[in-house]
Amino acid sequence: MTDPEQVTYRTVGVDYDLLDAGKREALAAALSTSAFARERGAVAEDASRGESAFVMRWQGQQLALVLECLGTKSTLASLYQQETGVDRFEWIGVDTVAAVVNDLCSVGALPLVVNAYFATGSDAWYAAPGRFASLVRGWRAGCEQAGAVWGGGESPMLRGIVAEGEIDLAGCAVGYVPADRPPLLGDRLRPGDEIVLVASSGLHTNGASLARRAAEVAGGLAVRLPDGTTLGDALLTPSLLYVKLLAALYDADAPLSYLAHITGHGLRKLMRANQTLTYRVTDLPPVPPVLAFVVDTLRLPAHEAYGTFNMGAGFAVFCPAGTGQRVVEVATAAGYRALVAGRVEDGPRQVVLEPVGVTFQGEELQLR
Repeated sequence: MTDPEQVTYRTVGVDYDLLDAGKREALAAALSTSAFARERGAVAEDASRGESAFVMRWQGQQLALVLECLGTKSTLASLYQQETGVDRFEWIGVDTVAAVVNDLCSVGALPLVVNAYFATGSDAWYAAPGRFASLVRGWRAGCEQAGAVWGGGESPMLRGIVAEGEIDLAGCAVGYVPADRPPLLGDRLRPGDEIVLVASSGLHTNGASLARRAAEVAGGLAVRLPDGTTLGDALLTPSLLYVKLLAALYDADAPLSYLAHITGHGLRKLMRANQTLTYRVTDLPPVPPVLAFVVDTLRLPAHEAYGTFNMGAGFAVFCPAGTGQRVVEVATAAGYRALVAGRVEDGPRQVVLEPVGVTFQGEELQLR
Protein backbone atom coordinates (compact mmCIF):
# COMPACT_ATOMS: atom_id res chain seq x y z
CA MET A 1 0.00 0.00 0.00
CA THR A 2 1.42 3.37 -1.01
CA ASP A 3 1.42 6.35 1.31
CA PRO A 4 -1.58 8.63 0.58
CA GLU A 5 -0.11 11.52 2.57
CA GLN A 6 -1.71 14.92 1.86
CA VAL A 7 -4.16 13.61 -0.73
CA THR A 8 -6.99 16.11 -1.34
CA TYR A 9 -9.51 16.73 -4.09
CA ARG A 10 -7.18 19.45 -5.39
CA THR A 11 -4.16 17.12 -5.60
CA VAL A 12 -6.12 14.65 -7.74
CA GLY A 13 -7.01 17.41 -10.19
CA VAL A 14 -10.20 19.11 -8.95
CA ASP A 15 -9.63 22.68 -7.73
CA TYR A 16 -12.99 24.14 -6.72
CA ASP A 17 -11.49 27.61 -6.23
CA LEU A 18 -10.59 27.79 -9.92
CA LEU A 19 -13.78 26.11 -11.09
CA ASP A 20 -16.03 28.33 -9.00
CA ALA A 21 -14.26 31.48 -10.22
CA GLY A 22 -15.00 30.39 -13.79
CA LYS A 23 -18.63 29.75 -12.89
CA ARG A 24 -18.99 33.25 -11.45
CA GLU A 25 -17.56 34.77 -14.63
CA ALA A 26 -20.02 32.79 -16.76
CA LEU A 27 -22.87 33.73 -14.43
CA ALA A 28 -22.20 37.43 -14.89
CA ALA A 29 -22.38 37.01 -18.67
CA ALA A 30 -25.54 34.92 -18.39
CA LEU A 31 -27.30 37.56 -16.32
CA SER A 32 -26.77 40.09 -19.11
CA THR A 33 -29.01 38.00 -21.40
CA SER A 34 -32.13 37.98 -19.19
CA ALA A 35 -33.79 40.79 -21.11
CA PHE A 36 -33.93 38.62 -24.24
CA ALA A 37 -36.63 36.47 -22.59
CA ARG A 38 -39.11 39.32 -22.88
CA GLU A 39 -38.96 39.09 -26.69
CA ARG A 40 -40.64 35.68 -26.33
CA GLY A 41 -43.10 36.77 -23.68
CA ALA A 42 -41.14 35.10 -20.89
CA VAL A 43 -39.50 36.23 -17.65
CA ALA A 44 -36.15 34.89 -16.51
CA GLU A 45 -36.00 34.22 -12.76
CA ASP A 46 -32.65 35.85 -12.14
CA ALA A 47 -32.68 34.64 -8.53
CA SER A 48 -32.26 31.12 -9.91
CA ARG A 49 -28.85 32.02 -11.37
CA GLY A 50 -26.34 30.13 -9.29
CA GLU A 51 -28.91 27.57 -8.13
CA SER A 52 -28.78 24.01 -9.43
CA ALA A 53 -31.38 24.71 -12.14
CA PHE A 54 -32.59 27.76 -14.05
CA VAL A 55 -36.22 28.87 -13.73
CA MET A 56 -38.29 30.98 -16.07
CA ARG A 57 -41.96 31.95 -16.31
CA TRP A 58 -43.81 31.57 -19.60
CA GLN A 59 -47.55 31.75 -20.29
CA GLY A 60 -48.46 31.03 -16.70
CA GLN A 61 -46.02 28.14 -16.39
CA GLN A 62 -42.98 27.93 -14.12
CA LEU A 63 -40.41 25.97 -16.11
CA ALA A 64 -36.99 24.78 -14.96
CA LEU A 65 -34.00 23.70 -17.02
CA VAL A 66 -30.81 21.94 -16.01
CA LEU A 67 -27.71 20.57 -17.74
CA GLU A 68 -25.50 18.25 -15.71
CA CYS A 69 -22.77 15.67 -16.28
CA LEU A 70 -21.80 12.48 -14.48
CA GLY A 71 -18.15 13.40 -14.04
CA THR A 72 -15.53 10.66 -13.86
CA LYS A 73 -17.64 7.88 -12.33
CA SER A 74 -17.86 6.25 -15.77
CA THR A 75 -14.08 5.80 -15.59
CA LEU A 76 -14.56 3.85 -12.35
CA ALA A 77 -17.01 1.58 -14.19
CA SER A 78 -14.54 1.08 -17.07
CA LEU A 79 -11.70 0.23 -14.69
CA TYR A 80 -13.92 -2.16 -12.77
CA GLN A 81 -14.95 -3.93 -15.97
CA GLN A 82 -11.33 -4.23 -17.07
CA GLU A 83 -10.30 -5.59 -13.70
CA THR A 84 -13.17 -8.01 -13.04
CA GLY A 85 -15.16 -8.38 -16.26
CA VAL A 86 -18.28 -7.09 -14.46
CA ASP A 87 -20.39 -4.62 -16.47
CA ARG A 88 -21.99 -1.97 -14.24
CA PHE A 89 -22.91 0.51 -16.94
CA GLU A 90 -26.60 -0.03 -16.26
CA TRP A 91 -25.93 1.53 -12.86
CA ILE A 92 -23.99 4.34 -14.55
CA GLY A 93 -27.02 5.12 -16.71
CA VAL A 94 -29.18 5.50 -13.62
CA ASP A 95 -26.47 7.64 -12.01
CA THR A 96 -26.37 10.11 -14.88
CA VAL A 97 -30.13 10.59 -14.89
CA ALA A 98 -30.01 11.02 -11.11
CA ALA A 99 -27.35 13.73 -11.36
CA VAL A 100 -29.59 15.65 -13.75
CA VAL A 101 -33.04 15.30 -12.18
CA ASN A 102 -31.89 15.72 -8.57
CA ASP A 103 -30.51 19.13 -9.51
CA LEU A 104 -33.85 19.94 -11.13
CA CYS A 105 -35.68 18.94 -7.94
CA SER A 106 -33.56 21.31 -5.87
CA VAL A 107 -35.50 24.34 -7.16
CA GLY A 108 -38.80 22.55 -6.54
CA ALA A 109 -39.29 21.31 -10.10
CA LEU A 110 -40.61 17.90 -11.12
CA PRO A 111 -38.98 16.52 -14.31
CA LEU A 112 -40.88 16.24 -17.56
CA VAL A 113 -38.23 15.24 -20.11
CA VAL A 114 -34.59 14.14 -19.98
CA ASN A 115 -32.19 14.13 -22.93
CA ALA A 116 -28.92 12.20 -23.08
CA TYR A 117 -25.38 13.12 -24.11
CA PHE A 118 -23.03 10.19 -24.79
CA ALA A 119 -19.62 11.42 -26.03
CA THR A 120 -16.86 8.91 -26.81
CA GLY A 121 -13.21 9.19 -27.78
CA SER A 122 -13.58 6.58 -30.52
CA ASP A 123 -15.87 3.80 -31.66
CA ALA A 124 -13.83 1.44 -29.46
CA TRP A 125 -16.13 2.18 -26.55
CA TYR A 126 -19.03 0.54 -28.38
CA ALA A 127 -16.98 -2.56 -29.17
CA ALA A 128 -17.34 -4.15 -25.71
CA PRO A 129 -20.25 -6.61 -26.02
CA GLY A 130 -23.37 -5.50 -24.22
CA ARG A 131 -21.91 -2.37 -22.65
CA PHE A 132 -23.94 0.19 -24.60
CA ALA A 133 -27.08 -1.88 -24.12
CA SER A 134 -26.43 -1.81 -20.37
CA LEU A 135 -26.07 1.97 -20.43
CA VAL A 136 -29.32 2.35 -22.37
CA ARG A 137 -31.18 0.08 -19.92
CA GLY A 138 -29.90 2.14 -17.04
CA TRP A 139 -30.84 5.45 -18.64
CA ARG A 140 -34.32 4.14 -19.31
CA ALA A 141 -34.60 2.86 -15.73
CA GLY A 142 -33.52 6.25 -14.40
CA CYS A 143 -36.19 7.97 -16.49
CA GLU A 144 -38.78 5.53 -15.13
CA GLN A 145 -37.75 6.33 -11.55
CA ALA A 146 -37.95 10.03 -12.37
CA GLY A 147 -41.30 9.73 -14.13
CA ALA A 148 -39.76 11.56 -17.09
CA VAL A 149 -39.82 11.03 -20.83
CA TRP A 150 -36.50 10.24 -22.53
CA GLY A 151 -36.76 12.74 -25.35
CA GLY A 152 -33.58 12.07 -27.33
CA GLY A 153 -29.98 13.17 -27.19
CA GLU A 154 -26.60 13.36 -28.87
CA SER A 155 -23.74 10.85 -29.18
CA PRO A 156 -20.70 12.58 -30.70
CA MET A 157 -17.35 10.90 -31.24
CA LEU A 158 -14.72 13.36 -30.01
CA ARG A 159 -11.35 11.92 -30.88
CA GLY A 160 -8.57 13.91 -29.21
CA ILE A 161 -10.97 15.48 -26.70
CA VAL A 162 -12.39 12.44 -24.92
CA ALA A 163 -9.78 9.80 -24.14
CA GLU A 164 -9.61 6.68 -26.30
CA GLY A 165 -11.96 4.04 -24.94
CA GLU A 166 -13.72 6.43 -22.54
CA ILE A 167 -17.20 7.96 -22.49
CA ASP A 168 -18.34 11.35 -21.20
CA LEU A 169 -21.93 11.20 -19.96
CA ALA A 170 -24.27 14.11 -19.40
CA GLY A 171 -27.88 15.10 -19.82
CA CYS A 172 -30.33 17.94 -19.69
CA ALA A 173 -33.87 18.07 -18.36
CA VAL A 174 -36.90 20.30 -18.38
CA GLY A 175 -39.34 20.30 -15.50
CA TYR A 176 -42.09 22.36 -13.96
CA VAL A 177 -42.82 23.92 -10.60
CA PRO A 178 -46.51 23.42 -9.71
CA ALA A 179 -48.51 26.57 -10.31
CA ASP A 180 -49.57 26.82 -6.67
CA ARG A 181 -45.97 26.56 -5.44
CA PRO A 182 -43.12 29.08 -5.67
CA PRO A 183 -39.74 27.99 -7.04
CA LEU A 184 -37.34 27.36 -4.16
CA LEU A 185 -34.53 29.84 -4.76
CA GLY A 186 -33.34 30.59 -1.24
CA ASP A 187 -35.38 33.73 -0.60
CA ARG A 188 -37.80 31.85 1.68
CA LEU A 189 -35.12 30.70 4.13
CA ARG A 190 -35.47 32.15 7.61
CA PRO A 191 -33.69 31.79 10.96
CA GLY A 192 -35.39 29.00 12.86
CA ASP A 193 -35.97 26.84 9.79
CA GLU A 194 -35.15 23.18 10.35
CA ILE A 195 -32.71 21.18 8.23
CA VAL A 196 -33.72 17.63 7.31
CA LEU A 197 -30.98 15.48 5.79
CA VAL A 198 -32.08 12.64 3.53
CA ALA A 199 -29.76 9.66 3.22
CA SER A 200 -27.62 8.85 0.20
CA SER A 201 -26.90 5.35 -1.11
CA GLY A 202 -23.13 5.87 -1.06
CA LEU A 203 -20.75 7.79 -3.31
CA HIS A 204 -23.44 9.13 -5.66
CA THR A 205 -21.80 11.25 -8.38
CA ASN A 206 -19.17 13.40 -6.70
CA GLY A 207 -15.69 12.62 -5.47
CA ALA A 208 -15.02 9.85 -8.00
CA SER A 209 -11.49 11.15 -8.63
CA LEU A 210 -10.63 10.70 -4.96
CA ALA A 211 -12.37 7.32 -4.97
CA ARG A 212 -10.14 6.17 -7.82
CA ARG A 213 -7.08 7.22 -5.83
CA ALA A 214 -8.37 5.25 -2.84
CA ALA A 215 -8.77 2.18 -5.06
CA GLU A 216 -5.17 2.54 -6.24
CA VAL A 217 -3.94 2.79 -2.66
CA ALA A 218 -6.09 -0.12 -1.48
CA GLY A 219 -5.00 -2.48 -4.25
CA GLY A 220 -7.79 -2.24 -6.82
CA LEU A 221 -11.54 -2.22 -7.23
CA ALA A 222 -11.84 -5.95 -6.55
CA VAL A 223 -10.76 -5.46 -2.93
CA ARG A 224 -13.43 -6.63 -0.50
CA LEU A 225 -14.98 -4.38 2.11
CA PRO A 226 -15.71 -5.81 5.57
CA ASP A 227 -19.25 -6.77 4.49
CA GLY A 228 -17.90 -8.79 1.55
CA THR A 229 -18.90 -6.29 -1.14
CA THR A 230 -16.21 -5.42 -3.65
CA LEU A 231 -14.97 -1.86 -3.54
CA GLY A 232 -16.04 -1.47 -7.17
CA ASP A 233 -19.63 -2.51 -6.54
CA ALA A 234 -19.83 -0.31 -3.45
CA LEU A 235 -18.53 2.75 -5.30
CA LEU A 236 -20.75 2.13 -8.32
CA THR A 237 -23.98 1.58 -6.38
CA PRO A 238 -26.50 3.83 -8.16
CA SER A 239 -27.41 7.19 -6.73
CA LEU A 240 -30.82 7.71 -5.21
CA LEU A 241 -33.27 9.83 -7.16
CA TYR A 242 -35.16 12.32 -4.99
CA VAL A 243 -38.04 12.98 -7.40
CA LYS A 244 -40.45 10.76 -5.44
CA LEU A 245 -39.45 12.59 -2.27
CA LEU A 246 -40.33 15.98 -3.77
CA ALA A 247 -43.60 14.64 -5.20
CA ALA A 248 -44.51 13.14 -1.82
CA LEU A 249 -43.78 16.43 -0.04
CA TYR A 250 -46.04 18.23 -2.49
CA ASP A 251 -48.79 15.62 -2.07
CA ALA A 252 -48.55 16.05 1.71
CA ASP A 253 -48.71 19.85 1.31
CA ALA A 254 -45.51 20.11 3.34
CA PRO A 255 -44.22 23.68 3.76
CA LEU A 256 -40.79 24.03 2.16
CA SER A 257 -38.24 26.80 2.46
CA TYR A 258 -35.37 25.47 0.34
CA LEU A 259 -33.84 22.27 -1.04
CA ALA A 260 -30.23 21.29 -1.70
CA HIS A 261 -28.75 18.40 -3.69
CA ILE A 262 -25.58 17.38 -1.84
CA THR A 263 -23.11 16.73 -4.65
CA GLY A 264 -19.90 18.62 -5.44
CA HIS A 265 -18.59 20.60 -2.45
CA GLY A 266 -20.13 18.04 -0.07
CA LEU A 267 -22.03 19.48 2.90
CA ARG A 268 -20.82 22.95 2.00
CA LYS A 269 -23.85 22.83 -0.32
CA LEU A 270 -26.05 23.47 2.72
CA MET A 271 -25.15 27.16 2.32
CA ARG A 272 -25.82 27.35 -1.42
CA ALA A 273 -28.60 29.91 -0.97
CA ASN A 274 -27.64 33.52 -1.55
CA GLN A 275 -28.28 34.53 2.06
CA THR A 276 -26.12 35.44 5.04
CA LEU A 277 -27.18 32.74 7.50
CA THR A 278 -25.57 30.07 9.66
CA TYR A 279 -26.54 26.43 9.09
CA ARG A 280 -25.97 24.51 12.31
CA VAL A 281 -26.00 20.72 12.06
CA THR A 282 -26.32 18.89 15.37
CA ASP A 283 -26.93 15.37 14.04
CA LEU A 284 -25.56 13.59 10.99
CA PRO A 285 -26.65 10.41 9.19
CA PRO A 286 -24.43 7.32 9.38
CA VAL A 287 -21.49 7.41 6.97
CA PRO A 288 -21.89 4.71 4.29
CA PRO A 289 -19.21 2.02 4.70
CA VAL A 290 -17.75 2.70 1.26
CA LEU A 291 -17.21 6.39 2.06
CA ALA A 292 -15.72 5.51 5.43
CA PHE A 293 -13.34 3.17 3.59
CA VAL A 294 -12.26 5.88 1.13
CA VAL A 295 -11.77 8.43 3.91
CA ASP A 296 -9.78 5.99 6.07
CA THR A 297 -7.69 4.74 3.15
CA LEU A 298 -6.69 8.25 2.12
CA ARG A 299 -6.46 9.51 5.70
CA LEU A 300 -8.68 12.44 4.84
CA PRO A 301 -9.33 14.95 7.61
CA ALA A 302 -13.00 15.56 8.38
CA HIS A 303 -12.91 19.01 6.77
CA GLU A 304 -11.80 17.50 3.45
CA ALA A 305 -14.16 14.51 3.68
CA TYR A 306 -17.31 16.50 4.49
CA GLY A 307 -16.34 19.23 2.03
CA THR A 308 -16.01 16.76 -0.84
CA PHE A 309 -18.30 13.74 -0.30
CA ASN A 310 -21.96 13.60 0.72
CA MET A 311 -20.91 11.46 3.73
CA GLY A 312 -24.35 9.85 3.87
CA ALA A 313 -26.53 12.93 3.20
CA GLY A 314 -27.68 13.05 -0.41
CA PHE A 315 -30.35 15.74 -0.19
CA ALA A 316 -31.39 18.46 2.26
CA VAL A 317 -34.86 19.79 2.93
CA PHE A 318 -35.20 23.14 4.73
CA CYS A 319 -38.60 23.70 6.31
CA PRO A 320 -40.23 26.05 8.83
CA ALA A 321 -39.62 25.52 12.53
CA GLY A 322 -41.62 22.64 13.95
CA THR A 323 -42.25 20.91 10.60
CA GLY A 324 -39.06 18.88 10.28
CA GLN A 325 -40.47 15.73 11.85
CA ARG A 326 -43.39 15.84 9.41
CA VAL A 327 -40.89 15.97 6.53
CA VAL A 328 -39.10 12.96 8.00
CA GLU A 329 -42.39 11.04 8.16
CA VAL A 330 -43.23 11.86 4.54
CA ALA A 331 -39.72 10.87 3.43
CA THR A 332 -39.92 7.59 5.34
CA ALA A 333 -43.29 6.73 3.79
CA ALA A 334 -41.79 7.42 0.34
CA GLY A 335 -38.93 4.97 1.00
CA TYR A 336 -36.15 7.31 2.13
CA ARG A 337 -34.20 7.54 5.39
CA ALA A 338 -34.13 11.02 6.91
CA LEU A 339 -33.56 12.89 10.14
CA VAL A 340 -34.00 16.38 11.53
CA ALA A 341 -30.33 17.33 11.52
CA GLY A 342 -30.16 20.97 12.53
CA ARG A 343 -31.45 24.48 12.08
CA VAL A 344 -30.87 27.78 10.33
CA GLU A 345 -29.68 30.66 12.51
CA ASP A 346 -28.89 34.34 12.30
CA GLY A 347 -25.17 34.77 11.85
CA PRO A 348 -22.38 34.75 9.28
CA ARG A 349 -22.70 32.62 6.17
CA GLN A 350 -21.28 29.29 7.31
CA VAL A 351 -22.04 25.61 7.88
CA VAL A 352 -21.27 24.27 11.33
CA LEU A 353 -21.12 20.46 11.60
CA GLU A 354 -21.04 20.04 15.37
CA PRO A 355 -20.75 16.22 15.51
CA VAL A 356 -17.44 16.22 13.59
CA GLY A 357 -16.09 19.59 14.71
CA VAL A 358 -16.03 21.09 11.20
CA THR A 359 -17.01 24.60 10.14
CA PHE A 360 -17.15 25.73 6.53
CA GLN A 361 -16.86 29.49 6.11
CA GLY A 362 -18.79 31.37 3.47
CA GLU A 363 -15.79 31.88 1.18
CA GLU A 364 -15.49 28.08 0.83
CA LEU A 365 -18.58 28.05 -1.40
CA GLN A 366 -18.86 31.00 -3.77
CA LEU A 367 -21.05 30.22 -6.78
CA ARG A 368 -22.32 33.75 -7.35
